[in-house]
Amino acid sequence: MAAQDFASKTPDQLKDQLVALKKEAFNLRFQQATGQLENTARMRAVRRDVARVKTILNQKAAEAAASN
Repeated sequence: MAAQDFASKTPDQLKDQLVALKKEAFNLRFQQATGQLENTARMRAVRRDVARVKTILNQKAAEAAASN
């Protein structure tokens, strides 16, 4: 998912997305450990999406703090 897609979401939606991505990352790690993982590139994509969501959340928090 592109960073622009994340930027248009509210902080609550981003937190929900972050939880979902972390669950997916856990499931992918579990599949890798049991030898069932077929799409290894998905692990990298999920890690990067987690980083994108965290970055956007931090930016929104900084904007909120600056406006107060």
